[in-house]
This record gives sequence, C-alpha cells and structure tokens, in this order.
Amino acid sequence: MDKNMLGDLASLPQEDQAKMASMIDQLQIRDSLRMYNSLVERCFTDCVDTFRRKSLDKQEETCVRRCAEKFLKHSMRVGMRFAELNQGAPTQD
Repeated sequence: MDKNMLGDLASLPQEDQAKMASMIDQLQIRDSLRMYNSLVERCFTDCVDTFRRKSLDKQEETCVRRCAEKFLKHSMRVGMRFAELNQGAPTQD
C-alpha cells in the first residue's frame, strides 16, 4: 500500500477506518483460502493416482510434499517480486 493511501485512510472517521480494516482482513483471508484451495487441488490432481487405501502411499506422500513446497516457494517469490515492483512504482499525488 502506498503512503498516500495510508494517509487518506488516517483522515477517515474512526468508524470508516474500522470498516476498511475489516474489509482488508476479509480480502486477505479470502486470498489465503484461495491459495490453499489451489494448492490442495493442484497437488492432489498431480500426485494422487489411486484410492486403494485411506492414506497416501510413500510415492504419493513424497509427491504432495514436493508439490506443496514448490507451490509455496513460487507464491512467496511472486509476492516478493510484486512488493519490489510496487516499491519502485511512481506514486500518484
């Protein structure tokens, strides 16, 4: 979030600031759930081949672990890159 936007939020009445904070929290939760669901769907589809048992076999478990690690590392890298680009973006006055 750029500094001008934070300044604009500070000028809002307390009640509106609380509403905005609640909306931001809800968006962050939604995005976290969306990322988690995407991770589960992707790794399950890529790694689970059979339904012979309730638990994963060793190969499936290893695949899921690697898939989740790759997904999370990629997501972190994209977030870091986005933050880097956002810091270098010109601010609007």
